[in-house]
Amino acid sequence: QVQFVESGGDLVQPGGSLRLSCAAPGFTAEYYAIGWFRQVPGKEREAISCVGYSDGSTQYADSVKGRFTISRDNARSTVYLEMNSLKPEDTAVYYCAANLMRSICAPQTWRTRHEYSYWGHGTQVTVSS
Repeated sequence: QVQFVESGGDLVQPGGSLRLSCAAPGFTAEYYAIGWFRQVPGKEREAISCVGYSDGSTQYADSVKGRFTISRDNARSTVYLEMNSLKPEDTAVYYCAANLMRSICAPQTWRTRHEYSYWGHGTQVTVSS
């Protein structure tokens, strides 16, 4: 069964940076939009960023805009999330998944969680002093 593997999570001080990666062994992710989500206990999983394939489009949640950058390496079927100026409220488990219905990140739909598949187990990001 295809499943993304997220990595790069760590404990970091406020203001610090991390780079998350995700890839799905055996899955060619290059034709699909890929999304990053995060979740804290007791809350719904939140869409924070998306990167398209066919147009290179990107979307960001307001909470991370200007601090996080999503990118993809199609040759490696890997998607990255560069996170800068981290805040304690960024503490969460971060997940990535593929939108098998779309190759772009449309403004109206990129947050639609049920369109995404191949969820991984996530990687923990903790921002604390």
